[in-house]
Amino acid sequence: MKTEIVKNNHIEAAVIHSDERLITDVQSALDLIMTVKYETGCTNIAINKEAIAEDFFVLSTGLAGEISQKFINYGVRFAIYGDFTKYTSKPLKDFMYESNKGRDLYFQPNASLAADKLCGNALK
Repeated sequence: MKTEIVKNNHIEAAVIHSDERLITDVQSALDLIMTVKYETGCTNIAINKEAIAEDFFVLSTGLAGEISQKFINYGVRFAIYGDFTKYTSKPLKDFMYESNKGRDLYFQPNASLAADKLCGNALK
């Protein structure tokens, strides 16, 4: 796991890239939240989609909702970055679209845009 701290608008975000799965269930998501908050002090986390279990992107599993709720409960804003074009599920696309309109969870094509969202550059 590689973590880079990005600072824009006086707001910091931890941008994580990992070749291995870091979030596979709710407990691993909580572990990541606590580890990043402890090690970096950041409450804004961006992570590459390859580090998240594929079940997250199958909404019927309920994993996306459970994990998203944990991030919100712990006051952590969260962005997932990567190529989402392989996903054809309309409910997932709707979830991603609505999330991007909010302030807690974002889906972005790359780490730079994810950090910009979390640091307020793209908030409208």
